[in-house]
Amino acid sequence: MNKNELIGAVADSSGLSRSDATKAVDGVFDAITGTLKNGDEVRLVGFGTFSVAKRKASTGRNPRTGEPMEIKASTQPKFKPGKGLKDAVQ
Repeated sequence: MNKNELIGAVADSSGLSRSDATKAVDGVFDAITGTLKNGDEVRLVGFGTFSVAKRKASTGRNPRTGEPMEIKASTQPKFKPGKGLKDAVQ
């Protein structure tokens, strides 16, 4: 499912117009993104938790040449599914 299909599904299940569903989906994505940018987490009970993980700098190897290379420290978005989502998928 891509974003347009998600918007269509939200519009169908909620009775919203397609433009209102687009605003709702974009609003949810923007809220989650903004919260993660601030270093906080988003907990949706029964669905899951969006958080930010910090990765330390490390040394790796270039797979093509085998030369050692530095991998910079970074922050990565992370999602941990909740029990309700896990149970629904099984």
